[in-house]
Amino acid sequence: MNPTARRDTFARHAAKALRPLAFTAILLLAGCATGPGTVFSPSPKPLPPAETGNYQAEPGREAALVADLRAAPPPAQPEISEGKSLASDEKRLRAQSYMHVGTSRFAATDPDAHAKAERQARNVGADRVIFYPATAGDLVVAYYVRFKLPFGATFRDLRPGEMSELGTGGGVAIGSVVDDSPASRANLLTGDIVLKCDDKAIIDRADFQSKLRAKAGHPVTLTIVRNGETIQRVVRLGAMTNAG
Repeated sequence: MNPTARRDTFARHAAKALRPLAFTAILLLAGCATGPGTVFSPSPKPLPPAETGNYQAEPGREAALVADLRAAPPPAQPEISEGKSLASDEKRLRAQSYMHVGTSRFAATDPDAHAKAERQARNVGADRVIFYPATAGDLVVAYYVRFKLPFGATFRDLRPGEMSELGTGGGVAIGSVVDDSPASRANLLTGDIVLKCDDKAIIDRADFQSKLRAKAGHPVTLTIVRNGETIQRVVRLGAMTNAG
């Protein structure tokens, strides 16, 4: 057999041998991409502003963090109600572990505003949606997600100016504190700067979150700076649930 014929024969045999492997690979990829039920993505596909009501996420409550902290998977249909005051409703719901994750504003003259708001609620995985009377020509819609509360407060990375002022290379700033949560019972306040957890320096938000996870169900001692004073607070963390 000449060299060219040998190469052709080898190629045919190789293709035949690889065909089952290629089919198996396709099946494996399909298995990863699909599955029973609807899977909520913490990074929903962007929609046009007109469809989302120019949705604005609350600072420090980006989709990935919300997905990580939510108490349960998103419902197929969120609870919908009407409100009178966004500020008072937020305070009331925060006491029930519901965190305000974002707001939409639709034109009051848009006949599809309610339907669009419900679609946006599903897009961000909201548990509750509250509609407010139209003001200045806009229909305001607030979206809420119920958080699990092993800690009970949001937090963000320190800004460069804050780190420079404190003379530190890392840490986090406490944001919203949920009523009757471990953070609240330890008297943590919005604006507190957390520098250490059990005497270990905190690098950034991800590092602090990792430390809290590792100590879930146990007390931790946080070193914080409040109004220029360094103090310590003991937080008795709740157990981390696997509901989400």
